[in-house]
Amino acid sequence: MRITGVETVRVDLPPRRAHRMSFDREGRLGRYVIVRLLTDEGTQGLGEATVLPMWGGDHMRYFGELPGTTVHIIKEYLLPGITGQDPFDIEVIHTIMDRTVKGYPYAKAAIDIALYDIMGKALGVPVYRLLGGCNRAEVPLAHSLGIMDTQTAVNEAVAAVDEGIRTIKVKVGIDAEQDVTMVRELRKALSDEIEITVDANQGYPSPKVAIQAIRQMCEYGISMAEQPVEGLDAMAEVRAAVPCLVMADESAWTSQDILEIQKKGAADAFSLYTTKPGGLFKAKKVAAVAEATGILCNVNGSAETGVGTAANLHLVASTGIVTLASVFPVTTLKGKEQTKVAGVFYLDDIIRQPFHYENGSLRVPDGPGLGVELDDDRLAEYRTD
Repeated sequence: MRITGVETVRVDLPPRRAHRMSFDREGRLGRYVIVRLLTDEGTQGLGEATVLPMWGGDHMRYFGELPGTTVHIIKEYLLPGITGQDPFDIEVIHTIMDRTVKGYPYAKAAIDIALYDIMGKALGVPVYRLLGGCNRAEVPLAHSLGIMDTQTAVNEAVAAVDEGIRTIKVKVGIDAEQDVTMVRELRKALSDEIEITVDANQGYPSPKVAIQAIRQMCEYGISMAEQPVEGLDAMAEVRAAVPCLVMADESAWTSQDILEIQKKGAADAFSLYTTKPGGLFKAKKVAAVAEATGILCNVNGSAETGVGTAANLHLVASTGIVTLASVFPVTTLKGKEQTKVAGVFYLDDIIRQPFHYENGSLRVPDGPGLGVELDDDRLAEYRTD
């Protein structure tokens, strides 16, 4: 089997609500790139580039991507290099992509995910079989609250818990005093059995501000503070001064980042992605390094479509160190809604069948490859190119 071509489609899914964060006050998600990788035997692989222009690593060490940029990189640089390659030679293909263009991990992740979809379909096995097997068939979810007013957040959290969610993740980082109020009111409304975490997305201006806010939030039982500040030295200062776990996200992209986090004592946990390292193949390498360091882990998505969510589920299923609740959409299709609030980022999606949701968890698909099929009618409705 040989790679012969690629098709790209830009999509824009309809949001349930804005998902505002400290670095993105608009909070508009769902503008991503879907990839079809073609082969001479007719087997096609699906991939997704979950591009976010304003999200990247510490001090612009890594950078955001735009749909147009990603399409250009895939078609003009990556495809010429990998055309004619065997999809099963995935390390060879990653070497070619990295030699062709530095960076652009989201574009490379879309190709990588499509390669795994092709391999799984060719062998008649789910992608998780190619990544190490099925450690877990169900993935516990955290419901993410964007930055919003307190009462709206409380109402949404209660509704999500009523629909089975056991972990609430709160976006913070703009107003420390308001953040403490938010957590206090959430704890009043939720039982002590419900876990609350906060995520500042590097939003606090200094370790001192972050430490003061997190210490106060810890009085109301938060279990973890995600990326409170920018930079590993600042993260280490916060970690040393607060009682809860500290998670690295923007600071943790590559295997080298994990080693640096351990060396500096900058975090207790990190968020593993399919996208930040450049795909499933490299994500497994990052996970192996993290396992050796003893750092905790979740798989933290970027509100993907059903294609990217499938890749995330296979990564969690096959990776033993992923023990913390993950933030994925509960894939919602018009007429096939499973929840009204819990995990609902979008009002519709582009795949034919949603992943089964029950008791706060998503079931890992077990069909060949990613285990999803595109709905051509929905794809046509939401494409923007």
